[in-house]
Amino acid sequence: MEGGGKKHFVLVHGLCHGAWCWYKVATLLRAAGHRVTALDLAAAGAHPARLDEVRSFEEYSRPLLDAVAGGGERVVLVGHSHGGLSLALAMERFPGKVAAAVFAAAAMPCVGKHMGVTTEEFMRRTASKGLLMDCQMVPINGSSSSSSSSNGVAIVMGPRFMEEKYYQESPAEDLTLAKLLVRPGNQFLEDPVMKDSALLTAGNYGSVRKVFVVLKADGSSTEEMQRWMVDMSPGTEVHEIAGADHAVMSSKPTELCDVLLRIANKYD
Repeated sequence: MEGGGKKHFVLVHGLCHGAWCWYKVATLLRAAGHRVTALDLAAAGAHPARLDEVRSFEEYSRPLLDAVAGGGERVVLVGHSHGGLSLALAMERFPGKVAAAVFAAAAMPCVGKHMGVTTEEFMRRTASKGLLMDCQMVPINGSSSSSSSSNGVAIVMGPRFMEEKYYQESPAEDLTLAKLLVRPGNQFLEDPVMKDSALLTAGNYGSVRKVFVVLKADGSSTEEMQRWMVDMSPGTEVHEIAGADHAVMSSKPTELCDVLLRIANKYD
């Protein structure tokens, strides 16, 4: 998905979603004259791979890594939710190719801690408060939830969770679209990449400008959780969007686009 323009935005979806969820934001950015690439990570969206065929977080993130590595110009990365971890991997590998990285209520790890700490903390907080509601944990390709198999366990988003915690401020049409298109997603909690506390370095990941967009009405990744991630990475620029649920690209696409345009103008 590409257009012509001044800056190149690369949009990375969250768990269970795909490039399709960016349709409003991608349209607005292109209308403003920018180039946009909205990606399907492996086994997500319209990507042809099956979940059980994607054996590592590296493979899952490969569409993003290839896009950043292969481009000639510096890009503005925009990650949503779990997509922030794929952003972090790309930033560590190719810091010189990223003008800025925008985390929209996204998992934003920090230098000195393993990447999985954000997902572990999210799961701890949601489990204690019952926020996952009717989401299901399903073994991938016959592996059990207690197994150390790299296949792991998939999350299947429940309709009530999507209605009440994810898309509760979004138009009904966007909720319907999401219910039709979401796929099971793997968090890759047992992947070695998620457990390596030396993976993210100050010289690479730490050198890229980071912007965090706090979604004030997010019922999934609460504002408290979002602020916790910001506090772990001092120097992160922070923007807030009032009335934005977790699916900010659906509930507040114009406001998110405005933030992205300001960032594009600020960072070359």
